[in-house]
Amino acid sequence: MTVISVDHIDEAAVVRLNRGVTNPLNLELVNELAAALVALERDPKARGIVLTGSNDKFFSIGLDIPELFPLARNEFEVFYRAFNQLCLTLYTLSIPTVAAIAGHAVAGGCILALCCDYRFVAEGRRLMGMNEIKLGVPVPYVADCILRYTVGVRNAREIMESGEFYPPDTSLQLGLADRVLPLERVVPASIEKIGLLSSSPREAFAMIKRNRVEPVETQVRARLDQKMALFIERWYSEGAREQLRAAMDKF
Repeated sequence: MTVISVDHIDEAAVVRLNRGVTNPLNLELVNELAAALVALERDPKARGIVLTGSNDKFFSIGLDIPELFPLARNEFEVFYRAFNQLCLTLYTLSIPTVAAIAGHAVAGGCILALCCDYRFVAEGRRLMGMNEIKLGVPVPYVADCILRYTVGVRNAREIMESGEFYPPDTSLQLGLADRVLPLERVVPASIEKIGLLSSSPREAFAMIKRNRVEPVETQVRARLDQKMALFIERWYSEGAREQLRAAMDKF
């Protein structure tokens, strides 16, 4: 069964995460989403991408801890490398991207949203944030770099070091969200944003975006292998295993 779906609406390709209610990220979803993004970037019909969930409860809960926790180190490394590459692929796509967040976007789900150019969040109790520190691991280096560039060093410090989840208005103040909208407007407004952005010459948009994302990509790639190794070492440490096991029990 496919864990994502793609629908073409006007100029936008609407990509929906469709792996249960919480859309936990495993290797299958990561690989399928990465392949879809690469294909859509080459598709002349897709002038931009709206990334969303298939329900109004979760955009994504983040990494599928119950599935990933028992993996051997080499198996987890395959997943973690694929996840980091997915983040870079999404962040550097030459076409515009909007995360339409109708439900919670936390941890790895928040990271996916951050990799999009814009984040439109539904009103109400839709939480965003990065709680990795409460799981005993650091925020992945790729997300750390993107977050600092997107929201500024002070807000990034608050988000990563507190590990808190934020309601929409606070997410807007911190720079995690670009707009807060009624639930029924989140996806339509995201499609409209793609329409607005795609009215400009595709090549010009791609060059402007490239100038924005290139410094972050260069920074990430220069140290990615080292930072991934450190993350994996921490993931398998006794302290992190204890906290991850507790989180897995509540998953």
